[in-house]
Amino acid sequence: MAQALRFGITLPQIKKSWEDTRAAAIEIDELGYDSAWVCDHLYGMPMPNMPIFEAYSLLAAVAAVTSRVALGALVTPPFFRNPAVLAKQIATIDHIAGPGPVINGESSSRLIAGLGSGWFASEFEGYGCEFPDISRRLAALGDTCEIMRRMWTQEQPSYRGEVYRIEDAACEPKPLSVPRILIGGGGEKVLLRLAARYADIWNNLAVNQRELPRKLEVLHAHCEREGRDPSQIEVSQQCVVVIAPTQEEAEVSITKAERVYGGHLGVGLREHGIWGSPQVVTEKIQRHVALGCRHFVMEFFGRDVREPARLFAESVIPAFR
Repeated sequence: MAQALRFGITLPQIKKSWEDTRAAAIEIDELGYDSAWVCDHLYGMPMPNMPIFEAYSLLAAVAAVTSRVALGALVTPPFFRNPAVLAKQIATIDHIAGPGPVINGESSSRLIAGLGSGWFASEFEGYGCEFPDISRRLAALGDTCEIMRRMWTQEQPSYRGEVYRIEDAACEPKPLSVPRILIGGGGEKVLLRLAARYADIWNNLAVNQRELPRKLEVLHAHCEREGRDPSQIEVSQQCVVVIAPTQEEAEVSITKAERVYGGHLGVGLREHGIWGSPQVVTEKIQRHVALGCRHFVMEFFGRDVREPARLFAESVIPAFR
């Protein structure tokens, strides 16, 4: 059976008030979106002095004012937080959020533990966090996945990894249901191998949209080596979405979006991104779906995320439901 197609939205978090985030989260929940996301950065992108809310404090608050939408961070790197403490935080937020939808007769968690390797060195250095080379960060990512799953499913587990360890660590209360693990990134030798081993969801970064077919080939090869059925991993795509009532209005907006996002999320936006009128956006999403994408983590371009979210919910989502 094909996986259901899911649509998620990144919440207002940078240079916004809690009232802005709260209003957007409530409306996203009511509009029928499947997930809502925050980024896990300590500095606002692209400038360190740009105000940004901390990810897990914000998720806890959003969990309390929404009732059904899945919640996650895209993505949390190692060395910001001890993974055992993070597992405890996520278990607590899971109780605040309450049960997720019933899948195969069982309640699921509303929480998604989004994990990655990290890249923005200055925020680690500014906060006094270790920022080792990529090989050690990836080793820490593997340890994090192992520790989290053990703490959510075992009684007082112990584990000694390459970077992290736990000793008879109790995590009580356990989450209501075990949160899914998302691994985001495109490193072909190690990160995608970790995704094949641990991930319930793999997220392809926005800058790698045009490389999705290649990344999936590599992921599937790692799954074969790990003895994992690739269909067990939900494929998700981080993407900027620029939607407007007409193609002419979208042309104006895409030019603005390229300037705003620059080299972080704006690379290849016009050529490979999801933008246009509702009909054009629908066609571009269908192309991603044909490649195997089942979950879109969308950052809507616009001052108030609720406006494009309404247009997308009214004119695009019905084509896929």
